[in-house]
Parts: sequence; C-alpha cells; structure tokens
Amino acid sequence: MSIFEPNEGTVVVIPSLSLPQDELRIIPGARCYEERLLFLLFTLKRPGVKVVYLSSVQVDPAIVDYYLGFLDDPGEARGRLEMIGLGDPRPLPLTDKILSRPDVLARIRGALGDVRDAWMVPFVVSESEERLSGLTGLPVYGPATALAHLGSKSGSRMVGDEAGVPLVPGFTDLRSLTEVEHAARALSRGGRLMVKLNNSYSGLGNAIVVKDGPRLTACRTSFSAAEENWTTFAEKIAVRGAVIEEFIEDRPLRSPSALARITPGGAYDVVATHEQVLGGPNGDVYQGCTFPASQDYRAEVGECAGRIAAVLARRGVVGLFGMDFFAVKTDGGYRTLLCEINLRIGGTTHPFGAALLTTGAVYDPGTGLLMCSGQPKYYVATDNCAVPRLRGRKPREVVELLRDRGLGFDREARTGNVLHLLGAIPEFGKLGFTSIGNSAEEAAELHRRTLRALHPAA
Repeated sequence: MSIFEPNEGTVVVIPSLSLPQDELRIIPGARCYEERLLFLLFTLKRPGVKVVYLSSVQVDPAIVDYYLGFLDDPGEARGRLEMIGLGDPRPLPLTDKILSRPDVLARIRGALGDVRDAWMVPFVVSESEERLSGLTGLPVYGPATALAHLGSKSGSRMVGDEAGVPLVPGFTDLRSLTEVEHAARALSRGGRLMVKLNNSYSGLGNAIVVKDGPRLTACRTSFSAAEENWTTFAEKIAVRGAVIEEFIEDRPLRSPSALARITPGGAYDVVATHEQVLGGPNGDVYQGCTFPASQDYRAEVGECAGRIAAVLARRGVVGLFGMDFFAVKTDGGYRTLLCEINLRIGGTTHPFGAALLTTGAVYDPGTGLLMCSGQPKYYVATDNCAVPRLRGRKPREVVELLRDRGLGFDREARTGNVLHLLGAIPEFGKLGFTSIGNSAEEAAELHRRTLRALHPAA
C-alpha cells in the first residue's frame, strides 16, 4: 500500500487534525488544513482508484475542479470521487464530528463497496481514528495508538538511541517543572536550553529557557506559542510530559527532514529529504520547505532516517511519517543530529505528494532526487503565504490570477505551481503553494515570482 501510487481500491481520506486543539487555535485558518491532503485526488489518474474525501465543511467545488484539472480526464475521474462535507465548522477534530453523525457513517459505508480493497488515510491516528476504523471495517494506513509514544519527543530520543543516530544531549520523560530544573542542572552547558512538550504541533510546544548558573531564569524564557506562559506550560508538562535539550547555537542552523513509509508487511523506505523553512519567535515553527535537502548532508540524513525506519518497522509501525534533524557544521563537514520523529502526515508530505503525482517522477534514493524521464525535479513550498489583500477573494480568482501570469502548472514541461489551502483565502487571505522546477534555481525563481504576483508590495 502506497498512498502516493495506489493501483486500485478505495482511499478514504480523513484529514482530521486530531492534535492538541490549544495549539491549533493559534494558527489562522487551521480548519482549512483539512485541505492539505487534497493532493490525494491526483491518485484518481489510476482508473482503478476511488477516493472518498471527508471535511468539516464542503470543499469549494472550484477547488475540487482545480485539482481534477491536473488529470487527463477530469470528468471520468469525478465519477470515482465522493466529497463528503459535514457542514460543521466547529473547532473540533473532524473524526470526532464523524463519530457523532450516524448519517455520515452510513454514507461512508455506502461508498466503500468491497472494504477489503479500501484504506483509511488519516492525517494522524488517535483513539478516534481507531474507533472509526472499528465502526467502518476500514484498515488504517498509520501507526496504532499503542505505538504513538514512539513519535513523542521522549520516544523519539529512545528510538534514535536504538537506531544509533546521534542526538542533542538532553533528558526525557519530565513531568514537572521541578524535574525540568533538575535535568537542566545536570546538563553540562550553561546558556540557553530547549524544553519541548512530548506531543505538540509544528514547534508550538517548545520553549527556550536560560540557565544562569544552577538555576533557570524564568523571566528570560521565550515560548514558541503566542500567549504561552509558565503557568500554562507547566500544566501541559504535567499532562503530556517533556524533554529538555541543549540549545544548538549554530547560526544559521540547518534543519533538514526526511520522509519515510512503512508498509503493512513491514517493508520500509525513505522517500524524500527536505530543507525546512522555519519561523516564529524562536525560529522553530514550520513555514515551508525546499526539496531536496542540501547535498552537504543529504545522504547522511537519508541514512539516519533509514535506520530509524528500520527500528519503527520492527516495532510494528505502519504508514507515512517524518523525521526532523539538525545539521551542524564541523571541521570535517556536517554532523546530523535527530531532533524529533512525527508519526503522522506532516508539512512536507503534501508538497512531495503533489510534486510526485503531477510530474510522474520517481524518487532515486541513490541521489536523493526526483527523476522524471532523466530530468531531476526540484521544488520550493510554503504553507504560510498570508496576503491581506486577498481576503474576500474566491479561490477561483486566485487560481486564474496566477494562471494568467504564467504561474500555473505546465503539464507538458511538468513544472509550475501546485496550490493548496485555497479554502483559507476568502476569510484569511492565506494559501500555500509548491513551485516545481527543473533546477533548484528555477524552482526558487518561480517561487519568488509567485510571491510577488500575490503580494506586489513585497
């Protein structure tokens, strides 16, 4: 089973953000992140594939038309697509809403046909997704919740140790501020330290603290999430647990990532490496990515990711997941350190899926490149293009704006932009896009031109 290239069967997409809701509320247009997995509509290019896509509210038909427009026969593909919108915009996980709606459950069952050829593809697996699986008979393409701890910050360090992957010095499984302070004193380095909640999203559960002698200086703490403070953070530590690590002072700090998959049969492979683009007050909140990771450490990142995937496969993990690393410059080159494992679909998944499926490229693990008829493909992607002047505009208008300026997708050259988060345009003036080129320079220039077209004042 590959969510990128299924040959046949039904793919039931559940893009539920079954994650800490306090962090999601900080992100403008977070509900529209349910549209991140719309790249899976490109799998309809295979005539034996059917897609059932659920969302809290109905996806704008113009957005669906946009994605189907990448296919050879949009009309025929539409006959194998069922979009199910719940008409429920409340800030709750989509899966919880589905579970409370017998009519929606009945509609899912009615769309399945032979459940033996169907899979549920969730954004993340929680107890809610497992309950939905039990009610529908759908197997889940993702790790069981019994293995979720392997994707926590503490679990990531445990897996990294088992895989023999270097880690930043630190301590795990901290459950109170007192334990955090004791662990901080045990770290040899002074200066800044990083505290990370075991389970958080997009770097929003991180805090940089300052160690002044044997004590932490609370007044000099920098939280990655807006409106966070030590009272709220301490409550989250008690519930979720945390790790503390030495803060890497190297600047600019390189933050590559890797994407891997494990099949239900236990086979695993690394399918991509990326260079992450990070922002926020501490420079650790995901904003976008470029493909591939730098050649200086691309092979080492891939090799470390493969060792981690092997450990997770032995433990029974299934699905697609990401790993974040640090690449630290040394006299002998770069040294790769594991930052964390995310046992879910992440920010680099949809750009990679969009590039792979629109170009027909194949990932070459030897070079770490996407190859299409002997031509490598590169891309730059953003999740966070916020343009106030686009508020009130319709997604179709923005698609046409870019297309009229030659910034759409050229199916013959297999280069151009693939847009996402289009549903966030009317209310938030926000969207994302993946700029694909035949060279890193071409992709970067296309990305810059697109930003200028959307936001001329920039």
